[in-house]
Amino acid sequence: MVEQPTIKRVVLDVLKPHQPAIPEFASRIVSCNGAHRVNVSLAEIDQNTESIKVLVEGNDIDLETIRACIEEMGATIHSVDEVEVARKV
Repeated sequence: MVEQPTIKRVVLDVLKPHQPAIPEFASRIVSCNGAHRVNVSLAEIDQNTESIKVLVEGNDIDLETIRACIEEMGATIHSVDEVEVARKV
């Protein structure tokens, strides 16, 4: 039987309010199901929002759980810019 592929790495383009700050934002995402490592970089900032790139790495990332975590903080995923998928071995 062939195992279902899993998401190992995803890069998201996200628009978020200034709060929570980026360190707290990243910490909350890494506590989500499947995320083992999170890297957030600031792309652009304006008066009310920040555009950020969010790199999430893990063994079996649940993208919908990550989306829910991000939306709970008042942010929105604009796009999935990159994804890495692999079969379980």
